[in-house]
Amino acid sequence: MNRTVLVTGGTGFLGKRLGRALAACGHHVVLAGRNNKQNLLAAQMSGCDVLPLDVSHIESVRDVVARTHPSVIIHAAATKFVDLSETQPMEALDVNVLGSQNVARVAIDKGVDIVIGISTDKASPPVRNTYGLTKALMERLFCAMDGTSGTRFLCVRYGNVAWSTGSVLPIWRRMLKTTGVIQTTGPEMLRFFFTVNEAVELVLTALDRVDELHGTVLSRRMKSARMEDVLKVWTALEGARYERIEGRPGDREEEFLIGEQELPYTREQVYDGIPHYVITFNQKVGTPIPRPLTSRTAERLTDDEIRALVTDPPDEEL
Repeated sequence: MNRTVLVTGGTGFLGKRLGRALAACGHHVVLAGRNNKQNLLAAQMSGCDVLPLDVSHIESVRDVVARTHPSVIIHAAATKFVDLSETQPMEALDVNVLGSQNVARVAIDKGVDIVIGISTDKASPPVRNTYGLTKALMERLFCAMDGTSGTRFLCVRYGNVAWSTGSVLPIWRRMLKTTGVIQTTGPEMLRFFFTVNEAVELVLTALDRVDELHGTVLSRRMKSARMEDVLKVWTALEGARYERIEGRPGDREEEFLIGEQELPYTREQVYDGIPHYVITFNQKVGTPIPRPLTSRTAERLTDDEIRALVTDPPDEEL
């Protein structure tokens, strides 16, 4: 079924690629964001329609929804930087919490069929930082609003999307180009890595199975890497070196994709041959997963997989 899909935060790294994938499926896609320079570039690069939108202002959300009449909203707009959210918590709350409320309220008011929120492993307990807390609130909000109207809500939860704007790989690449030295705040840290294609696939899986998954958070199996292993592979390729610098506020050594407190509410489900995880807040499942899923216990990326990750960034024009 071809739908009109509105992607908030749609002119960012993930949003543009979501737009291209959804348009290839036959949907009419509108990418919306508050940075008008990025909006112009996104229109040129993706071929999708583009509109200005600031989710922290409900009238902006109302105007865009009234104009586009989407049947699906993919809510990707977020202030997503851990350190910025610690030093500028008002901004994080305005965008990630109030903005999500605004999207939910307008979606219900305007009769939008489906709302999918984009979340993060930093929302999984134990929450360590302001950014994770704001996204955890979005997950709870969307899942709680499901069933209160004709609008169906669900979320997807990612690890680090490799090469996304502001993430560690493009930052390290700039360091390599300018100084030949990569500075790292935590070589011992372990992180989940997710390609942007895998991130897009997870959204499409959620959209295709919304009748089954509404009211839940959907994630999928991911591999992890110790940051020092990534650094060793990359600097060996480049003939460079790395050095440790002071850590950022809010960081933690490992990430939790599914936290211990979520275990009674989480089941494993295989879709398209890939293990996925379905979290149903406040509703225990018959066969819960047996242990937390963390970046310490997850299957590790091999050196060859790390080498492919760091030498094959996504196409720049998108």
